[in-house]
Amino acid sequence: MAEQTEKAFLKQPKGKGRDPKTKSIDSGRALNWAFKTPLEAIEGTCIDKKCPFGTVSIRGRILAATCLSAKMTRTLIVHLHNVKKKKKIPKRDGRDDPT
Repeated sequence: MAEQTEKAFLKQPKGKGRDPKTKSIDSGRALNWAFKTPLEAIEGTCIDKKCPFGTVSIRGRILAATCLSAKMTRTLIVHLHNVKKKKKIPKRDGRDDPT
């Protein structure tokens, strides 16, 4: 079980409860990407209301980054490697383009 160290998210919203067909408690949502659902989310012991395996809708992109530091509370310093669009495609101007 996850230990609560912060003052936020002390109570979780109630789920649907037990499913009469499977006779099991609601489990965590599977993202169906390259991530496996952690055991805390499946068992329902996750305290975080903003957990991505819960009821939060995920929009946009999931980025891959390298964690450089995790020394601060609730803060990460990450390194993102972006390849800009201008570097991928050669820049062409109508006046100077020989083709």
